[in-house]
Amino acid sequence: MYFQYESIDHVQLAAPAGSEEKAREFYKGLLGFQELQKPESLQKNGGVWFQAGQIQLHIGIEEPFKAAKKAHPAFRVINLEEMKAYLRTENVAYTEDNKLPGAERFYMNDPFGNRLEFLEWE
Repeated sequence: MYFQYESIDHVQLAAPAGSEEKAREFYKGLLGFQELQKPESLQKNGGVWFQAGQIQLHIGIEEPFKAAKKAHPAFRVINLEEMKAYLRTENVAYTEDNKLPGAERFYMNDPFGNRLEFLEWE
């Protein structure tokens, strides 16, 4: 082969039409992502883009909408315990999972029902 993979550029999750403000409240307000300006040529499609560090997450509008219940992005976190403590203070539900050897992790859903994984390797 004469090519190689460098990294994932972004992950896109779907959301229903008109949900951009709810996405901003969750990803920007709760999780601390920064909003990115979408290119003008894509703004008519709706949705909203976010970034945290090197991670880009795009929320795209999909009709009819169906949440990703099994497929999901997994975010590596430094100090996962602090994140869980923060989420508890915000009354955000999450489910801990200890099935992956060498990792502490939990799952939660975004406001649209998309599954999200957060983990920290030992």
